[in-house]
Amino acid sequence: MYPVVFLALLATIGTWFVTALGAATVVFFKSPNTRLLNLMLGFASGVMIAASFWSLLQPAIERAQTRGGSPAYLVATAGFLCGAVFMWISDKAVSYARKRTDHMLTITNDRANRIIMLILSITLHNIPEGLAVGVAFGALQNSCTPENLMGAITIAVGIGLQNFPEGAAVSIPLRREGFSRTKSFLLGQASGIVEPIAGLAGALLVVYVEAILPFALSFAAGAMILVAVHELIPECQRNQKNQPYSATMGIVLGFAVMMLLDVMLG
Repeated sequence: MYPVVFLALLATIGTWFVTALGAATVVFFKSPNTRLLNLMLGFASGVMIAASFWSLLQPAIERAQTRGGSPAYLVATAGFLCGAVFMWISDKAVSYARKRTDHMLTITNDRANRIIMLILSITLHNIPEGLAVGVAFGALQNSCTPENLMGAITIAVGIGLQNFPEGAAVSIPLRREGFSRTKSFLLGQASGIVEPIAGLAGALLVVYVEAILPFALSFAAGAMILVAVHELIPECQRNQKNQPYSATMGIVLGFAVMMLLDVMLG
């Protein structure tokens, strides 16, 4: 196995582990600290937005220019839009399934359907996140510079941070539905298992099919931007009246940290 593929697997195992840590909060708390979760979500949003450009889009444009063929701006734009559309379609599929489930619940009052859809929705969003980490590490195959390595690590850290509240978002509702703490934790952490699988697939893809690397990097950036803007930022701003700046400062801090690392190592 290529070293970068192993690193991608290791990094996505780490992001899954953070999901498990979030799910483990159900063992100790009935509900997590809202201020802390908002700060973490905001920080992860800032990191993901910054990393989408410096660690994914910018390298994609540079590689596309070096490779020649299709114009770099066309490859980057097409990849970015495809990544965003992929996440949009995934979100629509989950929303449709949820509506169908809600309709069934009015007829059958089946608690299992609600639980399945909760786990499915979180699991589905973990796939492109795992791919983003895998692609970032796979891209190191021919250019493992310190700044590129730090960029890949930062992407993994940002995704890991936003996985913590996602793990809690699964396990705590399951506990409220009457599940035991152990079963709630096991089901909550299971939603993150797809990330190592997707990360391994993403790394192998760009290693063995290097020609698609610029498109793959842009694709991962589009998926990350959509997740950050459509889900993480609105979620961390839910309690804006009570905590007007905690989430916002988390976003600013996350972006600043990623920018600092890029400028310092670049």
